[in-house]
Amino acid sequence: MHIPAGGGTDGTIWSKFSCSTGRLQTAAMKFYLIAVVAVLALAQGSFAQDVADFERIGQYLEELKNKMTQELSEIIRNPDLTNQAQTFLQDKKTQLQPLASQIQDQLKTVATNVEEQIMPLAVNMQAHLQPIVDTLQKQMEAFLQQLKEKAISN
Repeated sequence: MHIPAGGGTDGTIWSKFSCSTGRLQTAAMKFYLIAVVAVLALAQGSFAQDVADFERIGQYLEELKNKMTQELSEIIRNPDLTNQAQTFLQDKKTQLQPLASQIQDQLKTVATNVEEQIMPLAVNMQAHLQPIVDTLQKQMEAFLQQLKEKAISN
């Protein structure tokens, strides 16, 4: 079989190094291009699907947040919870009352001890200061008497 060196009438280019599978290569190339376009389309669709998935996840998280907020509000408004909190506080108050009385008694004891220690010091200070106060009082009375006499003599 002789292969022409130029080109055939069927649109294929022939050369000495060509084989007779020219039409097969063209079909394979078209198939390859179609496959590449299909893969790119699937990839694009996959990315679009990922965006849709992210939007659904975001919507789910938003709904979850709203539901949790609503349920927490309902729990807080629940009268049983309020009653339980009041009962808890009353129980703790009852438990702490003896401790408060005990601390009050200890403070009274400390105050009594401080008073017993300070009272002799106060008495001693008064004993030392009383003569000074008496002397100061006598001097002030004498000074006022002198002012009074000067005021009368003028």
